[in-house]
Amino acid sequence: MDSNGFPTSAEILSPSDYAYLQRLLLERTGIVLEPGKEYLVEARLHALMRNEGFASVSALLGALQMDERSGPLHRRAIEAMLNGETSFFRDHYPFEALRTTLLPELMAARGGTKCLNVWCAATASGQEAYSVAMLLLEHMPSWRDWTVRILATDVSEANLQRAREGVYRQIEVNRGLPAPYLVKYFDRAGEEWRVKERVRAMVQFSQMNLIEPWPNVSRPDVILLRNVLLYFSTDARKSILKNMVKILRPGGYLFLGGGETMLAFDHTFESVRVGKAICYRIRGDRRDGAPETENTAR
Repeated sequence: MDSNGFPTSAEILSPSDYAYLQRLLLERTGIVLEPGKEYLVEARLHALMRNEGFASVSALLGALQMDERSGPLHRRAIEAMLNGETSFFRDHYPFEALRTTLLPELMAARGGTKCLNVWCAATASGQEAYSVAMLLLEHMPSWRDWTVRILATDVSEANLQRAREGVYRQIEVNRGLPAPYLVKYFDRAGEEWRVKERVRAMVQFSQMNLIEPWPNVSRPDVILLRNVLLYFSTDARKSILKNMVKILRPGGYLFLGGGETMLAFDHTFESVRVGKAICYRIRGDRRDGAPETENTAR
């Protein structure tokens, strides 16, 4: 890397190294590394390269190809390549839809059992799951005598460890988190902020690879799978969505990212617009009083 952090000409990856990493990511995670992203590989693997004592990213990839494919270095390299972009109350509109319409609807529908399950299916460093927990605490005090399970999963153990700790830098709490929430639900931790214990206790974090079997997932009422599917191969997307159909509770909702096209491969899902948010439910799964739908999923 030069003084600005860009790879030098000597560090440009060979086609064979790049092809190897493409295959590794696809096989282990279902994620597609598109052609022409060598700069991204250099940027994301640079810290691992340095920490492991390699002279270049190419040398790191060479070692990976000579080592056991399931070794710890492979796991760390794969985790380094994952996109961990997230923030508190990201995009705002899905959380507003939950607050104003969907959670009250689910409260009425689940009043007999007083049980609600939410699954954040790619939690990264945990902000989305904690946003859901704070939303419930702040706006739905009646949930306090319910059994509420917020499951937050990710393929990366490093991400999950950070999420469990719930410690965030100032720049991270400045992104999307209302100032009153910072005061109410966080404690100072030196130069950082830590989510209060009562919020952290609402979330169960667990390692899960979405292209492998999903153990111990209670049937969710709400699934948040936002800005995830666009990184997967077409086959992986279809497989993941088929599994979502199997576990989503009747009357439940699936949220995808704003830029993701719903692959309702067999017209299983239909879209639901709530304000400026769009979510999905299983087609035909509609009760009286449910929001009007836009059948845009194809």
